[in-house]
Amino acid sequence: MSALRDALRDLSEDVFFDLLESEEAYLLVLDIPGVSAETLDLSVEDGRIFIDAHREKDPDSDFRYLEENRSLFLEVDLPLPADAIGTDSEAAVDRGVLELTLPKSSAGGETTIDVVDEGTD
Repeated sequence: MSALRDALRDLSEDVFFDLLESEEAYLLVLDIPGVSAETLDLSVEDGRIFIDAHREKDPDSDFRYLEENRSLFLEVDLPLPADAIGTDSEAAVDRGVLELTLPKSSAGGETTIDVVDEGTD
């Protein structure tokens, strides 16, 4: 667990996150503004969590960029806690907030996690 906490602390200060723990699972909450389930790839493989998020920018055609500071992508490779299992993980994204639930057990195998958009109107 400390390896995951350390890896999260090493992320850019522009990445906001919460890491929570219960008796049954870990919950990782990441703010990724502008990201939807369609622009987010999430997987667990070989004891690692891979997050690849892309934000689409489509400014009004009457405007042009003078300065562009909001990142278009986030690529994160994090260690899976030793007592978590990726195969039963669940993920949801709502208004750019990713919630990844990692049940506790033993890590192993490869799992692609489907992300659902909870905020779709």
